[in-house]
Amino acid sequence: MSVEILAPAGGMQQLTAAVRSGADAVYLGTKAFNARRNASNFNGEALREAVAYCRGRGVKVYVTVNTLVKDSEHEALYGEIQTLADCGIDAVLVQDLAAAEMFRVCCPSIPLHASTQMAIHSLEGVLAAEDLGFKRVVLARELSIEEIAKICRGCSIETEVFVHGALCMSVSGECFLSSILGGRSGNRGLCAQPCRLDFRAGDRQYALSLKDMSHISHIARLADAGVSSLKIEGRMKRPEYVAAAVAACREAVSGGKADLTNLRAVFSRGGFTDGYLTGRRDLTMFGRRTEEDVKASAAVLGDISSGYRNELSRIPVDMKLTIRENANSCLEVTDGSSGIKIYGDVPERANVRGTSREDVFKSLSKTGGTPFLPGRLAADLDPTLILAQSKINSMRKEALEKLLEKRSEIIPKTVTGPYIPPVVGKHEVDTKLRVRLQSGKQLYEGIDAADKIYMPLREINGALISEFGDKLICELPRLTFPLKEQALETALVNLRDSGLKRVCAENIGALRLARRLGFITHGGFGLNIINSLSLMKYKSLGLEDAILSFEINLADAADLGGDSQRGIISYGYLPLMIFRNCPAKGKNGCFNCGGTAEISDRRGARFKIVCADREYSVMHNRVPLYLGDKTINGMDFRVLYYTFESAGDCRKIYNDHLSGKPYEGEYTRGLYYRKLL
Repeated sequence: MSVEILAPAGGMQQLTAAVRSGADAVYLGTKAFNARRNASNFNGEALREAVAYCRGRGVKVYVTVNTLVKDSEHEALYGEIQTLADCGIDAVLVQDLAAAEMFRVCCPSIPLHASTQMAIHSLEGVLAAEDLGFKRVVLARELSIEEIAKICRGCSIETEVFVHGALCMSVSGECFLSSILGGRSGNRGLCAQPCRLDFRAGDRQYALSLKDMSHISHIARLADAGVSSLKIEGRMKRPEYVAAAVAACREAVSGGKADLTNLRAVFSRGGFTDGYLTGRRDLTMFGRRTEEDVKASAAVLGDISSGYRNELSRIPVDMKLTIRENANSCLEVTDGSSGIKIYGDVPERANVRGTSREDVFKSLSKTGGTPFLPGRLAADLDPTLILAQSKINSMRKEALEKLLEKRSEIIPKTVTGPYIPPVVGKHEVDTKLRVRLQSGKQLYEGIDAADKIYMPLREINGALISEFGDKLICELPRLTFPLKEQALETALVNLRDSGLKRVCAENIGALRLARRLGFITHGGFGLNIINSLSLMKYKSLGLEDAILSFEINLADAADLGGDSQRGIISYGYLPLMIFRNCPAKGKNGCFNCGGTAEISDRRGARFKIVCADREYSVMHNRVPLYLGDKTINGMDFRVLYYTFESAGDCRKIYNDHLSGKPYEGEYTRGLYYRKLL
């Protein structure tokens, strides 16, 4: 089967292990702008060395620039673009549309891959990425094989799917647990993994810790579904882990049955799971690393490392030796695109027999210890002449060394110049109040005084559309998986025909759908906007306004340029995680669940979980954010993000914002007055 094996490389040791174990491509990060900033990573010189090593062996190098970028970092990002272009990388993975735009303008010859941090989980999302110029999309880990197949059938760009490695509890790019609880943002590459701590759902411990995924036994099905690349997670893992994972994938791609024994031993959290891929999203997916797992790892490291000590011979080369009287012997070596010609000694007249084709082929076939395999061998000989075997061996060695050197040459890409955003003056700001309701039960008398009213799709009907008219914004689901996309479109068409004008999109797929159906479109916090360029880019895609990420601090928010309308969440139990496998699910699944549940941390603090139509669940912070007593500069609107409040509470919080009254009770200021790491 023709499918790429893509391996993680947290450092040069991991990269070498990946290549020697049979990876077709590696992905790695530099010292900045990548989602694994605590890995060893690569500086400029190390990156050049890595690219040269991989080019020589026919392996592609993709670099991750998959974090959110601040306005103050755009100059540094341009320097990063120059470095990556100079190193001749094969593609870049990005999360932030600002980064994508800068690469597109400054170095269009570097292909763009949409990182899993973009949380693309639908066909509409993949098509949106294609519209934006991406050549490949890394699909969300939460998709089933049927959903992946539907996406692959419906798009023309490449798809990349994780087949082994750690599973985040939350959909990637939509997790704020680490940043809100500890100030270390996963969207900035510094996730502290608080989900691995002892959160409890009833009497069940470690309720946010999933086992590692392993879809290696399903690789044939993934290839048949149309997946282009099989991705292994693990830039923080040991070289032995990388080697074992690549070897298992290579065996499966070759049509064999992969032996997961070493892989299970080298790293496991109580076993593996394929729950998302198969659709069996239950309690068997949860697990944590045990003492037995650690002992099993130590026992196999030596055996695994011995398997990649030597070069993997993988590149076929054709070789031809010519021996002619009174002329230097000549060895020509080619890999099909690059060629080398080596001249040796003048052959001597043979006393007994000359050098035979068998002698030549025996010497030329000795490619062990190099990345090369003997391909077609040829010899143009004079049977009366002899050239010592040692001389032929020496010529072969020199030729292969020079060929490897030639293959390893870096081909820089052209940078057209720095990105200069359009100069747009800041607009005059008259901050308005908007409200977001979880349920129609939160409607209160006088709510129409709000500038806009956001409500979930499931709560909106013709009566509400008639009552609130242009003030009403339909909040689209944060996740809409492929098999539900048509139902969403049908529901929106019906609401549009009933007079609904406005919707709020939390991802690029929902944005594309809304624009395609002719809605006035607003952006939600799920778009993760923290810089001016992203804000302007989304405006060009049709957004009338956007709620900024609540990971931005207010000083940075106030300094955002451009004339795009923007706002912040000023009140609410912030959504910390969004997951497809509810951690509060009992042994009987969702039976008797009322749609809300709780989990608690090791200190007893309780966090509420809300189910969204049994498609996904959202975990909210234990205390609300409150800025009602604070003056906010540079924002067009504030959003009061109601979830669990009664109608009376909603009215009070609105009025308290109007009067600037302090909050009565425990609350947080979130990250608005902290520096985002």
